[in-house]
Amino acid sequence: MVEAPAPSDLSAAAQVSALSLQVDLLQLPPEVPAPGAPALRGVLDHLFAHWLSLPETAALLASLVHKAKASGAAAAGASMLPSMMLQGGAAVPPLSPRSPRLSRRPSSLGSGPPHRSASPLRPPAARSAKEVIPQFYFQDGRLPPYEVRKQCISTVDQLFAGHSNGLRAPEFRMVTRELCKLPTFFTTVLFDKIDKEGTGFVTREAFIVFWVNSNLMSMDSATQVFTILKQQNRNYLAKEDFKPILKDLLDNHPGLEFLKSTPEFQERYAETVVYRIFYCLNRIGSGQLTLRELKHGNLLSALRHADDEEDINKVLRYFSYEHFYVIYCKFWELDTDHDFFIDKENLIKYGNHALTYRIVDRIFSEVPRKFTSKVEGKMGYEDFVHFILSEEDKSSAPSQEYWFKCIDLDGNGILTHIELQFFFEEQLHRMECMAQEPVLFEDILCQLIDMIGPEVAFSTFVHFHVIDILC
Repeated sequence: MVEAPAPSDLSAAAQVSALSLQVDLLQLPPEVPAPGAPALRGVLDHLFAHWLSLPETAALLASLVHKAKASGAAAAGASMLPSMMLQGGAAVPPLSPRSPRLSRRPSSLGSGPPHRSASPLRPPAARSAKEVIPQFYFQDGRLPPYEVRKQCISTVDQLFAGHSNGLRAPEFRMVTRELCKLPTFFTTVLFDKIDKEGTGFVTREAFIVFWVNSNLMSMDSATQVFTILKQQNRNYLAKEDFKPILKDLLDNHPGLEFLKSTPEFQERYAETVVYRIFYCLNRIGSGQLTLRELKHGNLLSALRHADDEEDINKVLRYFSYEHFYVIYCKFWELDTDHDFFIDKENLIKYGNHALTYRIVDRIFSEVPRKFTSKVEGKMGYEDFVHFILSEEDKSSAPSQEYWFKCIDLDGNGILTHIELQFFFEEQLHRMECMAQEPVLFEDILCQLIDMIGPEVAFSTFVHFHVIDILC
């Protein structure tokens, strides 16, 4: 089969034919039809037939046929070159006889996609070894190493030795502390998790199934606590999930033994501890403590501190009885009718009338935090705990967020000097009524801007030292 002439050959043919053609020999009609007209095709056929009849055209076609035959013979010789080279021939690879642009053009004979034939000059590339990515997520925890598992089972055998029927709850406290490395007041909730039938005993086999076979032993402490406390069909902790460990704490901690004679104060103490935990950890205020929030908080260290310290008042985070006593007594003083609710007139008396009417209105508008009392215009005990924690420690992040929402009147996340002045006006009026020398708001604002250095002076403010002045 004769190959089509190369583009360079066609160009040469066009030049030769252009030189040989003469305008008077074309015998063109007086008026050439316009492009697209039916008569134009007849004119073109006439010109092509005339070009083929020229002697120069015949010579050109004979030359092209000769070159095509010579090119085919060269290609046949090149196909034998690889086998010669494998037998020790020349090491110079031959040039491709085809144009690179044409070699990438798909064949019209087959319907399948074009494929590249493997060159005999290049050995097939060795397949790279398949990279195996090790498992990095374990839904039920990473499997413990064999030696760790073996040692754990050996310790279980020692603790359950001589108790063929299993361990009772008081005997199980040693397992909670020594083997599970959890505070002892987790004994009750852990015991009930394993003894689902309520038999009053935890056998060796049941403990191994719960602690070892479920990979709970290989989880981090936060995940262990979260798994033990949460309900089966939940992925969060609710306030009632903490009641078992607080009841165990009240029953067995030496620093809270005096409360056994007053069950009503035991209940209030447990409520206050839970409210303090959710105030610090559950920042969004949903009442649903997630595993992420638990890991980012300091509750685990506070639980261990409470378990190791006999004086509960030294455990300042969450569990101090003195803190509970102050919070509860302040609430009881403000709740004059003792219906366990506080209204605006009650709260305005807090701290010897330290709060302004405007800030009290903002608090009862439930802007900083929605009330849980479910009574319109009334603040419940849980709401008061959040308020007093924010009032007494303004250095904490929850407190700063609480008061920032109170002062941010338009809720755009930015405090302007207009909003600050709105709350300061009432304090200025108080100073004038008490015959004190008034402090100008402009002076305070200049001090705040010098101290904070906001990006836009006199328009934005993102710090919280102003709270003590305005509220």
